[in-house]
Order: sequence, then C-alpha cells, then structure tokens
Amino acid sequence: MLNVSEYFEGKVKSIGFTSASTGRASVGVMVEGEYAFGTGQPEEMTVISGALNVLLPGETEWKIYEAGGVFHVPGHSEFHLQVAEPTSYLCRYL
Repeated sequence: MLNVSEYFEGKVKSIGFTSASTGRASVGVMVEGEYAFGTGQPEEMTVISGALNVLLPGETEWKIYEAGGVFHVPGHSEFHLQVAEPTSYLCRYL
C-alpha cells in the first residue's frame, strides 16, 4: 500500500512504501526552500536528482549531497536542509 504525505504547505511531497529489497522507505521531491525534519528512527537518505545542502545533528558545517550522495541521520533527532532546485530523494528507515 502507498502512503502519500505532504509537508511545508505542499513544498515537500513523498510516497511511502515497503518492499523486500529496501524495507520501509519513502521517495519524494522537495522544491526550493529551507526545511527541518525530525526523525523517529535512523534514516538513510539518498539524493536521486538535484542536490541537498545538509546540516546533520551535532554538526556545525553544512555539506552538499548531489545525485547519488548518501547521508545518515540518527533516530530521535532533527536535521536541516537547504534546497536550491527541485530535488528528489529516497529515504530508507533503518
């Protein structure tokens, strides 16, 4: 079953799913903007297209992840994103 979600007044949209190869995951698109997301469990984020400027918990410097880039976010934390162009992603819940 697919679970469709919208955040930040429709600027971020995702479709959640579960599969044998990825487990529980979501795929989505973010348009230009700055966003803060909270996590309930650890997440693995893969940029599919575009780029994300990311500030991870406990870090003081932003890091850019382009298409193919992967970063990990601890559970029960908050991370910040800056998006300069429409960007797609895959989020795996670990």
